[in-house]
Amino acid sequence: MTSLSRARVARRIAAGAAYGGGGIGLLGAATVGVVLAEVQLAKRQVGNGHSPHPPSADGLYGYVYAGSEEPLRLTMLGDSTAAGQGVHRARQTPGALLASGLAAVAERPVRLRNVALPGAQSDDLDRQVAVVLGEPEGVPDVCVIMVGANDVTHRMLATRSVRHLSAAVRRLRTAGAEVVVGTCPDLGTIEPVQQPLRWLARRASRQLAAAQTIGTVEQGGRTVSLGDLLGPEFAANPRELFGPDNYHPSAEGYATAAMAVLPTVCATLGLWPAEEERPDVSRREGFLPVARAAAEAASEAGTEVTAAMPTGPRAPWALLKRRRRHRVPATDPSPTTTREPSA
Repeated sequence: MTSLSRARVARRIAAGAAYGGGGIGLLGAATVGVVLAEVQLAKRQVGNGHSPHPPSADGLYGYVYAGSEEPLRLTMLGDSTAAGQGVHRARQTPGALLASGLAAVAERPVRLRNVALPGAQSDDLDRQVAVVLGEPEGVPDVCVIMVGANDVTHRMLATRSVRHLSAAVRRLRTAGAEVVVGTCPDLGTIEPVQQPLRWLARRASRQLAAAQTIGTVEQGGRTVSLGDLLGPEFAANPRELFGPDNYHPSAEGYATAAMAVLPTVCATLGLWPAEEERPDVSRREGFLPVARAAAEAASEAGTEVTAAMPTGPRAPWALLKRRRRHRVPATDPSPTTTREPSA
């Protein structure tokens, strides 16, 4: 499928989400029987993973900076990827990695709260946002949402999926929080998954990721494409589960995802170098109609999309960026910059 075709599909899904349309499924009904058979085969090949309950990483990071300023508040929402399912230690979860990295960049403590639920689909974001906005500490400075894999494997209508995500972003932005969405990963990269499920999973994942980007950007959030970032980690760690209920990267997989998301989290808070906020032609960055930017981002992991010019021939427009990544430690955080809470 070409970039223009993906853009048209993503725009159609996003429009259906905004105006109450339906009928656009992530997997066609005619393929459901084949897909379910392939899912069961993939589950037997990949195994059932481990650590059904992700370690709790809530707490204060950047402890060395405590007392200098009030902590920044980072909240994670979404599914098992956001929760950190599949790793043994709190410091290996994406929330802990992002909090540690944000504290180091900001030179300021960061308080992490994670309300993500393993196995959640996008319709659980309504509940999660209510929990976040009901916290006595107030609205977080920035929220990171990772969701979508379970929507694909459960064959949720793409329009419904995007509608729930867009509503969550809108509520959080209206309350005053910055929002970064890590879009649906490319489930077709998982090696034990055979054809035709691999092709179908890749197509559905990328369609959803592009539509998620449109819905998020139109509500004032930013997205980072996770795409096939996690594919090599699944190939190297075949014990991790791919199936209808779970999505478990390895510790290195989470570090890879956090490394891609961290620059955008910092940029939303004004903490990234100003020169990097301008589009760099040498990295193929620039302004595009949002549907085109969304389609390109879905095909290239680590790509950021944020709202730009509000008008144009095919408004709205967006800025597509390929930020330079800074390594996020996947092992013990440095004692000079972070202090890990007890799990």
